[in-house]
Amino acid sequence: MPKRSPIGWAILAVLVIAIALLVNIPVALLTFAFVSGAPLFTIMVGAAVLGALSLPRSFDAEFGGMSASMLPLGLGDQAEVMSTIPLFIFAGYLLAESGAAERLVKFANAALGWVPGGLAIVTVGTCALFTVFTGASGVTIIALGGVLMPALMRAGYDQKFSIGLIAGTGSVGLLFPPALPLLIYGTIAGLNIPAEWGRLDPNWEWNGGRFLVAGIVPGLVLIGMLCALAVTIAIVRKMPRTKFSAATLVKTFLIALPELVIPFGVIAGLATGYQLSEVAALTVLYALILELVVSRALLKLNVPWGGTLDLKVLWSMSREAMAMIGAIFIIIYASQILTNYMVTAQIPQKLVVWTSAHVHSKVVFLLAINVILLIVGTVMDIFSAIVVVVPLLLGIAHAFGVSPYHLGVIFLLNLEVGYLHPPVGLNLFITSVKFQRPITEVMWATIPFLIVMIVALLTITYVPQLTVVPEPERTGRVQDLAQIVHMAAEDLTVVREVTLVDAAGTPLPGPGGKPIVKKLDDCNAITDEIAKGGCQKVFFDVKDCKGDKACANKAIAAWVVSNVQSSDDQASQIVLVTEVPLVTSDGAPVKDPKSGNQVVKKLADCANATDVDTCRELFLNVSNCKISPPDTGVDACIKDKVSTWVDSNASP
Repeated sequence: MPKRSPIGWAILAVLVIAIALLVNIPVALLTFAFVSGAPLFTIMVGAAVLGALSLPRSFDAEFGGMSASMLPLGLGDQAEVMSTIPLFIFAGYLLAESGAAERLVKFANAALGWVPGGLAIVTVGTCALFTVFTGASGVTIIALGGVLMPALMRAGYDQKFSIGLIAGTGSVGLLFPPALPLLIYGTIAGLNIPAEWGRLDPNWEWNGGRFLVAGIVPGLVLIGMLCALAVTIAIVRKMPRTKFSAATLVKTFLIALPELVIPFGVIAGLATGYQLSEVAALTVLYALILELVVSRALLKLNVPWGGTLDLKVLWSMSREAMAMIGAIFIIIYASQILTNYMVTAQIPQKLVVWTSAHVHSKVVFLLAINVILLIVGTVMDIFSAIVVVVPLLLGIAHAFGVSPYHLGVIFLLNLEVGYLHPPVGLNLFITSVKFQRPITEVMWATIPFLIVMIVALLTITYVPQLTVVPEPERTGRVQDLAQIVHMAAEDLTVVREVTLVDAAGTPLPGPGGKPIVKKLDDCNAITDEIAKGGCQKVFFDVKDCKGDKACANKAIAAWVVSNVQSSDDQASQIVLVTEVPLVTSDGAPVKDPKSGNQVVKKLADCANATDVDTCRELFLNVSNCKISPPDTGVDACIKDKVSTWVDSNASP
């Protein structure tokens, strides 16, 4: 993963630590560790530990709850989204190691080299396409710099322009699927957007698959502006062009076609209803077959493929990819702990209150976001910025009515610009090292491209219509629509109101002796999905009885035992029996050793019992036998429940 530059460390160490020392020593030490290059996940966990110590409950309770928040990431709905991250990373590494960059450059040059600024346009497009798969601009500059720089110089472009072009376009593909930052932002946003926001506002109904295509139009706007700059400079400086050759175009197109179809295949797969995880798995399978099987077959037929993978390279490449995947997953898991602390400490809500008090315009808010993110982008790599900053901005964006999809595009585009922004933009240092040029020379060379990127950023920020997000129903499958229709039909036929009865149909008494009536609408108001499902079950069970009264009575009685009687709310529990004679498993009465009479337990005595729940358990179990008796009958059920209770209580 990209690392912060030494100058960035120095600036942060001086400024941030000085401020942190005014707060307290632990925060200062944590900040120093961060700017010194300590692993990001350790900083997140350390911050969560400090936060847990500052909260009112015990450390075990606070930090234990934060740690437990990691578990649903591997089990809930986000698990499917997270499964796509390693798949797309592995596919990107496959393409990067297989010589795809050189094949793409040759095709792009054959297609556009004859127009004014054609090779510069080729540079922009190739860098964008390559960044889609590598996910990090540093990799793009390192991988393509050695191919593009000599080509630009041979075509008559001066060194300053060529360096600025490669550095300036090294991150322009991060808005196109399946770029890794899109996946990580989608995952983090999905973890931090409450479901109720989506229910109240359709614009906040989050879907990672829809977000993957939200940046296509803004990405094309950015590339279009950079290409326009390149063409303008080429025309003004009268740059030479390459001669167009249809034969060369066809030849290079056929060689590059297998890699060219991948991004379009991803978009087409999502548009036709495939799940994101399915598209990711198919992409890896396609890349493996292409680079390990098809390429070797073409070489045997003397087709100039340009490079293949052998098993030794595949093994080392897989290790690098797995290391990247592990680092990203550790950061995501640790960020969930830190996010849990911030939610518990109500930090997002406090930021919303502060921002609402000081910023009264959506325009000013968007401008402030751009300024903050430009600074963040110069001192943090894109993955760190996403997992740290996104949870803090979502609440404020929601308060100002900014769509999370538009916010995501603004966020990633700002970080693209931050890669190039002086004085510590990552692209500047990578380009300086790659081409052995002074950092100041690289900075001046990138100024025109930086200005254009900022113009594109402001355009996309203040024209939200450019962030085109497909409607949910247009990307769903036919089965999903059928399920919606089925649920709607069920909603029309389901029983809306049920009177609680025992298996014989006798109404069960509630407070004051009146029959207890349950309504389906009361269940729909429950926010917890598991509790809601348990509440709704009785209405669907009664519907399934199709008018059979005896069936409905048994269904209601069984539901009462499994839901009402097992709840922790004693006020809702139904106790039909208040006195129980105790017997043993063989049916013999349990006698008082003093009086010789059979022991009779009374519900009223439970109020003074040491363990109220254990005492009440006997009366609940006996009542359940009367409400929903098993096939063996009420008497046998009561005998079994009473004797079991006696055996488990040594002193009845």
